[in-house]
Amino acid sequence: MKYLYAPWRDDYVRGKEKGGCVFCDISAHPEKDEEHTVLYRDEVCFAVMNKYPYTPGHFMIIPHMHTDSLEALPPQDWSHITLLAQKGVAALKEAFGAGGVNIGMNLGEAAGAGIAEHIHLHLLPRWHRDSNFITVIGDARVYSVDFAEIYERVKAAFLAKL
Repeated sequence: MKYLYAPWRDDYVRGKEKGGCVFCDISAHPEKDEEHTVLYRDEVCFAVMNKYPYTPGHFMIIPHMHTDSLEALPPQDWSHITLLAQKGVAALKEAFGAGGVNIGMNLGEAAGAGIAEHIHLHLLPRWHRDSNFITVIGDARVYSVDFAEIYERVKAAFLAKL
């Protein structure tokens, strides 16, 4: 059996994340946007690369408002987030070469949310035949591009759509 080395996932797997809401921490510290790999921010929300992506280019749009309830989010904030999601999908398809995009939310721990206390919308670029034996049988993914390079490419593409 061969093993893939993914040290960037160690803190997540071992539960070593710092206390408190990670999304509120990102929201409160715009001066750390590069460190946190924030793609975009405005008065309603921010877009940030997923630190533990399912696919290269996977990012999230997150309201600044701390809530675990989509129905508690003001309707105008939800509308704003969905408009940004449209631009994000276009950026992933046109400038990042995605053949498609999965978009969605896991609302609550029972629905599979890894960070259930703060709602967030996932955008996952997909490519034809991006699921192969290593993904299906090995429960692993291989990325051929560095995370920092992906961040810069997605950020440029997303900002170009705004």
